[in-house]
Amino acid sequence: MKGIKMWKKRPMIILFVLTAVIYVAVDADAAERINGKGITAVREVTITNRPMRNRQDMVLTVGQAEGDLQGNDDKIIQAGIEYLNRVGGGTLHILPGVYNLRNAIYLHPNITLRGSGENTILRKSDSVVTSLIRDSDWFEYGVQVEDVKGFVAGGGVMLRSKKGAGDWQYDVLRSTVTAIEGDVLYLDRQTKENFWIEKDATAGTVFPILTAENVDNVVVEDIVLDGNRDKNEHINGNFSGGVFIQYCNKWRFKNVISRNYNGDGFSFQVCDDIRFQNCKAINNADLGFHPGSGSQRPVFKSCISRGNSQGIFFCWSVSDGLAENCILSGNRRYGISIGHQSCSAQGLRCSLWWENCPILFFTDH
Repeated sequence: MKGIKMWKKRPMIILFVLTAVIYVAVDADAAERINGKGITAVREVTITNRPMRNRQDMVLTVGQAEGDLQGNDDKIIQAGIEYLNRVGGGTLHILPGVYNLRNAIYLHPNITLRGSGENTILRKSDSVVTSLIRDSDWFEYGVQVEDVKGFVAGGGVMLRSKKGAGDWQYDVLRSTVTAIEGDVLYLDRQTKENFWIEKDATAGTVFPILTAENVDNVVVEDIVLDGNRDKNEHINGNFSGGVFIQYCNKWRFKNVISRNYNGDGFSFQVCDDIRFQNCKAINNADLGFHPGSGSQRPVFKSCISRGNSQGIFFCWSVSDGLAENCILSGNRRYGISIGHQSCSAQGLRCSLWWENCPILFFTDH
């Protein structure tokens, strides 16, 4: 009798088992593909009733005749970056064209800046430099200059005041002009040093093409940075460059060309885990790639540095760097320079192709 009752219940048991097996199979399949992109992942989430915990970043396009934002200068690119920053990050895709910059592009965390290959060119405008005609003490918002021609509201400006004979011995302020009244340039930030006439203080439209300070997790790819070298003031790589970043970590550059900058091609100061893949520094006045003092674990893979003063310049106390399958060719002074205390247990590992590429080691102070 007991057996007959069990047999009567068996179809229900079988149905339950089959349902459980089907659910587990679907759930396992969803788990396998849940991290994928596109509609498949969305469908699996809805089928399994899983919480939607994977963020989908926004993509904005900038173009000169099409795109979400349209224009051909730094303002339209910066507007896109600021919009993405407001929503927590995303990708700004810059469509083909030459974009003329009167100020640097300031990057924010969790931003991907993507061009359209060598057809997307960010080009620095011609520079002007003028003398200050009034001493500017620290914590002022304006400077009085000899000639305001060439400066514009919203444009980049650099104040410089000598404190020694070397081209790196300057007090510097990188800023943006907010207004011009007569011969006074108003700035978006206060001076933090004295800029005095007796120290040959100047103001100039000198700025990096891409820049940031204290910003982590940025990707830059598929773009050309043109410094317009012949029509720009020279600036030391401790203060500017085609790319100039300070105190930034975990940046990735892929298929980026920095060329014709009247200074360094790529300069990053006190920055950890900066990686370059298939990048080029071409015909810059100073250093092609400049991992600055204290930068840890810089990586250069399949990069080219040609026609600069030096190919890769490992500054003081740079450790655990890797240069692999790189070509350093035709640089005027050295192919590679390894600075004071630029070593560690792992040290610097290099696998390079070079022609006319001397190596300079700093062994003392």
